[in-house]
Amino acid sequence: MIQLQNVSKYYGNFCAVSDLSFSIQTGSITGLLGPNGAGKTTTMRMVTGYFPPTSGTITIDGMDIRTNPLEVKRRIGYLPESASFYGEMIVYDYLKYVAAMRKVTDPDRIRKTAEICGLQEVMHRNIGELSRGYKQRVGLAHAMIHDPEVLVLDEPTAGLDPKQIIEVRDLIREIGKVKTVVVSTHILPEVETLCERAIIISQGKKVADSPVSELTVSMGK
Repeated sequence: MIQLQNVSKYYGNFCAVSDLSFSIQTGSITGLLGPNGAGKTTTMRMVTGYFPPTSGTITIDGMDIRTNPLEVKRRIGYLPESASFYGEMIVYDYLKYVAAMRKVTDPDRIRKTAEICGLQEVMHRNIGELSRGYKQRVGLAHAMIHDPEVLVLDEPTAGLDPKQIIEVRDLIREIGKVKTVVVSTHILPEVETLCERAIIISQGKKVADSPVSELTVSMGK
């Protein structure tokens, strides 16, 4: 489903990602693990087509992000670490707007997405009035409104309180039963809780790639 081959990204003379290669199969939850500044967000943004790699190739479902950018983006939902919203809009109107932008034709899609993301109780509240946990749910709904095959989530529990973290992790776990999910995080327990596999990145390079069970054993857990 997702394949990176010898991908590098430079900002001027600074190398943010260096010769990165991995593949992710359909129907899995994979963690991209590493400290802040490791290159995780840059990798996510390249995978989602927000900007191209300096070198190397990225394909989604066999399609190169350079030559088929629109088709690739139709298959991907992206939740950035600091998602921005129109805080004065009510949740329903915001999702209706996003659905229109995504050219969603299913008249029932907003309701279905709200149910999946647990938003039914707040659909007529202003986004700016919601808790951080509910805002993350709105962000997930935004990413899922067009029913993508792949979800890319960058630090999805950052800034949440313990109860909200549990709720969002449970939601991602449910979504992962029917979607291919990539989760970027610097928190090892998040990978242990959510993911089947971990790809560890440090200073823009892949340093490990293994099932989570093997990773925890190698770290003495």
